Amino acid sequence: MVLSSFSPMEVTLLGSFSAFSPVSSERRLSNAVFSSSKSNPRRRTHRVTAVKSVALKTHVGGRRLRKYENGAATVAEVVENPYSGAETASPDLHKSLSDFLEEARDLVGDDDGPPRWFSPLECSSQAQGSPLLLFIPGIDGTGLGLIRHHKKLGEVFDVWCLHIPVMDRSPAKDLVQLIERTVKSESYRFPNRPIYLVGESVGACLALDVAARNPNFDLTLILANPATHVNNLMSQPLVGMLNVLPDGVPTLLGEIFGFKQGDPLTAVLGGGILRDLFAVSANLPTLSRIFPKDTLLWKMELVKSAVASANTHIHAVRAETLILLSGRDQWLLNEADIDRFARTLPNFIVRKLKDNGHFLFFEDSVDLVTIIKCTCFYRRGKSHDHISDYIMLTSYELKQLVDDHKLLIDATSPVYLSTLANGKRVRGLEGIPSEGPVLYVGYHVLLGLEIVPVITQFLKERNIHLRGLAHPMLMWNIQDDRLVDPEMLDKYKMLGAVPVSNFNIYKLLQSKSHALLYPGGIRESFHRKTLQGEEYKLFWPEQPEFVRVASKFGAKIVPFGVVGEDDICHLVLDAKDQRNIPILKDFMDYIDEATKQAGNLREGDGTELGNQICYLPGLVPKIPGRFYFYFGKPIETAGKEQELKDKDKAQEFYLQVKSEVEQCIAYLKMKRESDPYRHLLPRMLYQASHGFSSEIPTFDL
Repeated sequence: MVLSSFSPMEVTLLGSFSAFSPVSSERRLSNAVFSSSKSNPRRRTHRVTAVKSVALKTHVGGRRLRKYENGAATVAEVVENPYSGAETASPDLHKSLSDFLEEARDLVGDDDGPPRWFSPLECSSQAQGSPLLLFIPGIDGTGLGLIRHHKKLGEVFDVWCLHIPVMDRSPAKDLVQLIERTVKSESYRFPNRPIYLVGESVGACLALDVAARNPNFDLTLILANPATHVNNLMSQPLVGMLNVLPDGVPTLLGEIFGFKQGDPLTAVLGGGILRDLFAVSANLPTLSRIFPKDTLLWKMELVKSAVASANTHIHAVRAETLILLSGRDQWLLNEADIDRFARTLPNFIVRKLKDNGHFLFFEDSVDLVTIIKCTCFYRRGKSHDHISDYIMLTSYELKQLVDDHKLLIDATSPVYLSTLANGKRVRGLEGIPSEGPVLYVGYHVLLGLEIVPVITQFLKERNIHLRGLAHPMLMWNIQDDRLVDPEMLDKYKMLGAVPVSNFNIYKLLQSKSHALLYPGGIRESFHRKTLQGEEYKLFWPEQPEFVRVASKFGAKIVPFGVVGEDDICHLVLDAKDQRNIPILKDFMDYIDEATKQAGNLREGDGTELGNQICYLPGLVPKIPGRFYFYFGKPIETAGKEQELKDKDKAQEFYLQVKSEVEQCIAYLKMKRESDPYRHLLPRMLYQASHGFSSEIPTFDL
């Protein structure tokens, strides 16, 4: 446990989560780190291996009293083989409410003193320049509400958690002032560092109040089930029950948090989670210390005052806000209030988690860091930068992503070919350059079905991360979920997609990245139904858009082709057909409006490329054939910067790249005819006899 206190107080450092408990006997600490500050303004960091009742006096005046050793860390790490099976979920994500109560046991035992901040030891590996995250707890007040997320959060944030002692009776306004003092102090110390306020239920109200009082500070809010109102139909009987029941906590908790199937209060307060809690009798003494009768009564009053204050001041909030909204929380949350937030808050995103209850951060299906990635809500500076603020996939997230697309990958058994420097074709990605900058330029399959297979294969085989340049509409946080599921776009953000623009191509190549570019864009991936068919037809602009920027950084250009969409589905309804179907009118109007807001990247282009229309094609699936990828010989641009400044030379080079892509497609279309395993049945028979993990052969190269 790393302890930082921001109120004058005397505490005893014991290790783990016992930092606020008195000590009467010697306790050993393993690699505990703590800080002390006296009149000397310089902070001192100490490493302790064994201590006897170490008491620290802290006098802060707004100064941070903690310094991590070995604090630098990479943002995230992909192991050499993300599919090795050795990596599972983050260790924190295995933790449950039982772990929470076990670690809370010492934290709340004989707890007194004012509210204060602490930083979990698991959060000590954040990368340099990470933003500050202040966690404001819900009704429990322990500050351990993010226990399942500490390790992952600690890699990308400097995490501080607010602990409100059980016997503390600080009113909401005092808690707001405490948080506000910390915000002002840290903003003064690091003026260019964003501060995230993560609040849960009543803590979300306190965060809103702080943001409303400090509109000029660089704050970002993440609010989990904010207590936007108090359901009097539920709270009044609860308060009445508390007033008449005895102080015996196991009995009291059983009456208040009854866990009988179908009980309405149980459904409101978490249902299955509470049943799990009470199934473990050892947790009841800890619960008795967290929720004594008088504390619960006080918490109810705290909720009411915090809700009233937040609702009064919400119009003054200017911070960008992400609200996590549970579908099964009815006690302190009102969807009508969320709609009001959407109209009031200037930078507002709501993420609806329909199958989750009130205690979001304890549920297995909720990963806060992943949600932050999927909403592009992470930033180290004044605004989100899709390139520098991208948080790399963990191996567990990559595995989940592959599992989500397992049916497509297994059914199509993709074949990957590349070209060595001597021009020899080989199976696999051996011919792909190891060092960047590299620009991959190729054909965009219908609906971009090739994106996940190719990016995951690069990670698996070469540990190379392709950063795809995507239409800006794919980076949106969709708020209207009536027609489109917002999670449909999560995979692109998780994979590190970047809105396509000349500036972003420049930044990717400048940073020596491996960038994936489709010059045909959505016109290729949303191609139409014609008599001749538009599959495998390139819709590239006439101007050589990427040539000069690639030559500026000496990037290698790898042309590639993809074949197989016509073997897995048949396009029967394109945009023109759908507009003639009355029942689809609302959906097409929605798509048109979304396309208009995103902007036409080819506006002013008089060719067919300028006619960009997004739609969801009507497809009839086929018995799946096979996907084929062919990456041609890398084309060097190093040393050609001056030559390619000439317009004609650049155009000639551009047409050469386009011709190489067309040749890759033509080669695959021809060679797949001789692939004995092009169709599903031969592949199934081969794997049945050779093992389902065996690589299926293909045509002779």
